[in-house]
Amino acid sequence: MLSAADDPQLALILKAQTDFDRVDLSPAPQLPQSSACIQSQAALVPIAAKPDLPIVHFRKGWCTLASATFTNTPALYTDAAAEFQKGIDAWPDRVALQPKKTLPEPLPPALPIMAAIARLLGNPNDPAVQTAARQQIAGALASPVCVGTLMAVTSCQADLQLGRAWLGYLALNSDQLAEAAKYFTGLQESGWSDWVAGRQAFQAGHYSAAANQYRSAIAIWQRSSDASLRARFSPPRDLGLALTDLGGAQLLAGDATGAIATLDSAIKADPAHARSFFYRARAKETAGRMDAAIADYGLAARTAFAGTVDLASGDAHLYRGIAAFRRKEFARAEDEFSSALNFSISPGLHADAVAWRHLAAVAAGNCEASRDLLAHDLAAVSPFFPKSEASTLVAACPTASAAK
Repeated sequence: MLSAADDPQLALILKAQTDFDRVDLSPAPQLPQSSACIQSQAALVPIAAKPDLPIVHFRKGWCTLASATFTNTPALYTDAAAEFQKGIDAWPDRVALQPKKTLPEPLPPALPIMAAIARLLGNPNDPAVQTAARQQIAGALASPVCVGTLMAVTSCQADLQLGRAWLGYLALNSDQLAEAAKYFTGLQESGWSDWVAGRQAFQAGHYSAAANQYRSAIAIWQRSSDASLRARFSPPRDLGLALTDLGGAQLLAGDATGAIATLDSAIKADPAHARSFFYRARAKETAGRMDAAIADYGLAARTAFAGTVDLASGDAHLYRGIAAFRRKEFARAEDEFSSALNFSISPGLHADAVAWRHLAAVAAGNCEASRDLLAHDLAAVSPFFPKSEASTLVAACPTASAAK
């Protein structure tokens, strides 16, 4: 950029470089730094030579994405993605002006990776965005050439790791655990490798091992700082839900007391997750604290209702039905479980809601119609369903029916 530049251009070039470095190299950049960087890159765009435009757009996108994470402004995520895309679109002009008989300079992988990450951070729950991002990041990682054009080679390599982390995260959210583990290999310091190992252990029914892996991941996340930019650009970590999953694994491993303590911490970290109250209710029930458990089932229902539109929550009706069941209000419980199935319910809870409805009917003495249905349901329930209790009621059902 510095060749053949007059003094005003040189001043703009130097300021743009300095402002970018203040953001990129700072261990904890702040909003004023990223804002100054955006302005100086924008001033450079109209006068930059074609070979330099991809670099300017990359820097502007990087600083815009930083500002987006500081302010959580949706429009800034869109602007950042647009700048990275402009850098991609301008790359052929840079290549066309290379000296003849030289190998074409490959597109730096950081450009498509960061464009995809900007879109993911701005639209984290959009399936179309997730699909497109997976394809774009995977394509960039297929040719991971770091030549130091946009940034230092070490920074480029860090962005490659960032791309792998996002692919692992997206695979994890799709329950593709083996694929997630593949992408998280070599990223042990991120905590995600431990987390996916915990998920795998949980699915295999090894709950103590799952709890140990979850603890390891959570410890890493609690120690790590979110001040650096790459930490801000990394996949989101929900500490409240992580502690909830740890508490659930402890409960299934037979440590109800430890589960209650962990779930207390989960609720303190984020009281907006109904599942935290549900697991704590199950843990208190296992510990013989039925009144406290019923209260927590009620809290789970209220929390689930609060997180929905128009109070239409299958999860909430399920939790309310369990509370009624534990109060031995079997007819009301059965109605609540039926309502749970009539509304949107979490996929992992649907089979439980069906089984709870038949369990309530059996507990009320309706053996002929529900006994076999309940016995069939038990093959599909989650590990948090009281399967042994249901099996006992099924076994006692013929005697109860004959007595009736």
